[in-house]
Amino acid sequence: MKEYIEERAINIANYIIESNATVRQTAKAFGVSKSTVHKDVTDRLMQVNPALARQARHVLDVNKSERHIRGGMATREKYLHQHEHIR
Repeated sequence: MKEYIEERAINIANYIIESNATVRQTAKAFGVSKSTVHKDVTDRLMQVNPALARQARHVLDVNKSERHIRGGMATREKYLHQHEHIR
């Protein structure tokens, strides 16, 4: 594996852990695709630093388990703002 890819995978994992970021937020911050973020954390990082990979994976798993809640809250906010403009 190329050194810059290993470095990116480590940086991505540290970012996820420190900021509790989602895959989407991380991809945007690093200018890569969501697939790249996922592959860096699950595959590439396991070869370089398995402990860091597990930590990052845990954060992503928690975020994934909560995403339906965040989606519902976003929808609620959207409709609350729409009703404010109607009144």
